[in-house]
Parts: sequence; C-alpha cells; structure tokens
Amino acid sequence: MSYRLIALLAVILAFGALSAMALMEVGYIGVFEMHMQNYAGMQVLTDLVIVCVLAIVWMVRDAKTSGVNPWPFVVLTLVAGSFGPLLYLVAREVKSRAVQTA
Repeated sequence: MSYRLIALLAVILAFGALSAMALMEVGYIGVFEMHMQNYAGMQVLTDLVIVCVLAIVWMVRDAKTSGVNPWPFVVLTLVAGSFGPLLYLVAREVKSRAVQTA
C-alpha cells in the first residue's frame, strides 16, 4: 500500500469521525443551519460549495485519463461534500496501482 493511499485513508477516517460527531450533535440539516446564522458562516458554506463544484469539474475531466467512473463520486460530492473527491482520489490511486501491476 502506498504512502499516498495510507494518507488519504487517514484523512477520510479522521474527517469521517469529525463529520459523524457533527451529524450526531446537530443533524444533517443542522450543519447547514449553523452556517446560515451569520455572514461568516455563509462565507464558509459558499467557499465549500465553490470548492466542491471545482472538484466535480476536475473529477469529470480527470476521469477521461484515469479510467475511473466519476459519477458516483460526483453524486457523493453533492450529498456529502469533500468525501466525494477524497474517495475519488482513493479509487484513482487503486486503479493506478492495478494498471501498474498488470
């Protein structure tokens, strides 16, 4: 297993734990409601939306060269934010390793 894959999985696990705690505390809708209370929160939410849209564009374009189907990760990005691109990077790494060993 490559260091890149280990690092990605560590980030996903840590971010997943933080996300689970946030969801248990305020729920899925509550995460968004917290960002609508003031302009600072709206700025953070808007920033996340911009970054996720850029990541979706990148995933769709990158999929043409990596051979990974981007659409499950696009949907996941729309539903769960950064988990989509993070898991896409894992799939891309796994696919790349499979091609190298074949």
